[in-house]
Order: sequence, then C-alpha cells, then structure tokens
Amino acid sequence: MTTRRKFLQGSAALAPGAALAAPALAQSTIRWRMQTYAGPALAEHVIDPAIEMFNQIAGDRMQIELFYADQLVPTGELFQALQRGTIDAVQSDDDSMASPTEVTVFGGYFPFGSRYSLDVPVLFNQYGLDEIWKEEYAKVGVQHISAGAWDPCHFATKDPIRSLADLQGKRVFTFPTAGRFLSQFGVVPVTLPWEDIEVAVQTGELDGIAWSGITEDYTVGWADVTNYFLTNNISGAWIGHFFANQERWNEVPEDLKTLFKVCCEQSHYYRQWWYWGGEAALRVNGPKMELTSIPDAEWDTVERAAQAFWDEIAAESETKAKVVEIFKQYNADMQKAGRPYRYTNA
Repeated sequence: MTTRRKFLQGSAALAPGAALAAPALAQSTIRWRMQTYAGPALAEHVIDPAIEMFNQIAGDRMQIELFYADQLVPTGELFQALQRGTIDAVQSDDDSMASPTEVTVFGGYFPFGSRYSLDVPVLFNQYGLDEIWKEEYAKVGVQHISAGAWDPCHFATKDPIRSLADLQGKRVFTFPTAGRFLSQFGVVPVTLPWEDIEVAVQTGELDGIAWSGITEDYTVGWADVTNYFLTNNISGAWIGHFFANQERWNEVPEDLKTLFKVCCEQSHYYRQWWYWGGEAALRVNGPKMELTSIPDAEWDTVERAAQAFWDEIAAESETKAKVVEIFKQYNADMQKAGRPYRYTNA
C-alpha cells in the first residue's frame, strides 16, 4: 500500500499544475500551496473547480498550487503544517486534521448535529458558529475563512447491517469524534491514510467505512469494494472548512481575499446540489450496493445516545458548552418549525 500511495501521490501531483495552467508568472506573484483532505477523484468536485476559478481570475497576481490527501503531509498533521506555514491554506474538517481548538470535536460529523446540508450554513451564518470558529482559530494563528456542508454520514460495509447488533466488532474507517461516539455500539474505529482505504477493505483490514454518503462511495471507488449501504445516518452533513495561515492571509490584498472567499462560497454551493441530488439518484439507480436499514424504533436508541454524548462534550469546557447549546437551540427551533424543516417523528 505504501508503494501504491507513493505512485498515486506522484501522479496526482502533476494534475493540479496541468489543470490550473496559468500564464507566465511575474516575480511578484503570490504563490500558495494548499492541501485538501480529498483524494484526486473527490477533489474533482469538492475543490478543483474553485481553485481553477481563483487562479484564472487572479492571473499573475496570485496562484494556488493544489495538493490532494496526504500528498505533502498526512491529514492528521494538516493543522500543524498550516500553523507553521509549511502549507499556506487547507480544506478540511477540524476533527481529522487534529486542530488544537475547543471546536475541533464539532468538525466533520458531530453526531446528529444536523439533519440536512442546509443546516450547516444556517448554524454558522445565523446562529453564531462562524464567530466562534474565527475566534478559536485566531488564538492559534490560523484564519478561518468559511464553513460549508458536505454529504451525510452513512455506513458502507461488506456485510449487511440490519440491526445495532450487526455493528458489534466492525472495524470501520471514520472520523475521530464519530468513532468515539460509535464505539459504544461496538464499532472499532480505525485510522488509515485516505488512499489506503479501498485496499484495506479488500484485504479485510476494514469491515466498512463511515466517512461519507453514497455519492462519495461511488466517486472514490468504495462502492466497488463494499456490498451494502446503510440508509440510517449519524449526521445529515459533514462540516468542513477553508483555512489559511494567518501571516500569509494578512499579506494578500483585500480584493484577492474577497475573490478567494467568493470561490470558497461557490464551492459550498456546488456541493449543496451535487451531494443532495447524488445521494438520492444513487440510492434509486446505483447498481453497486444493496440498501439496508435499521428499524426506526431501534435507531432511536442511537439518537438518544447522541443527546447524552452532547452533554458529555459540553461538560468539557465553556466554549464546547456554548456550541452544544447552539446545536440544541437550533434543532429545537427546526423541530418547532415543522415540515419541511423537521418531521414530527424526527
């Protein structure tokens, strides 16, 4: 797997330069290196278009060289590399890049924190999470640029999951906080480099994946090595972000900062419809995985456990308690709003 990963990294490293071909650059051109959490196949949707757009418009004033998952540093070291300036910008969630902030556990998949992808931008832009994130990252020398929603979190497995008992002992690639939550149901969280996951499922090192929805399972090849897709999810949307090293961000002219923010927002918008439509279309028409479900009455056990998990997280610090309270208030408001925001049995 090490040899395979090095080959993929070497070949993928050529892709950004080819795809983002720019005119001859002046000596004064601002040059950034950016790494995403995503591998090449997924990056084609979640980041490539935004960086291509930025480079095309910025021209010889600024160019961003994009690297994919684990190319420059392992995903778990992304924050450290960003903080010390080895990398100028990052697209990731807080959780998998191990950022040392009070909000890290809420990045990625915070269990049942959201039900739909639109919940994420509302939480950040209307319920105050954006301000909290910016304050927390300012303390550690990183500019939090924006947050957006990705896909929901489902299990893709080799064996069918039709009850909570079927989760016992399953070795699953997932995010740190999601793994911490799921371990109470017998799931064994496993951490591996992103590019090794497909092979790990094939060799039996992994029994499944709880890292994405069905769109990514098909896009990155995981649907080729798993047989079943569990329709129950532990979160309605992954919370991901764009970050920059604070010193490098301060050096960028205001109009280029604005351009970068606009390109990030375009990326968020693209994912809103790409995932929303893709999740439904592949459930209905996807030929590679059989859909399974855990009965609602049994799955309610998991949802109730999430509320206890929230309280456990809130007890860890004042900031975490503040964020948990926002999640509680938001979900209570959505429940009271009723259809289409929440259904009575949600």
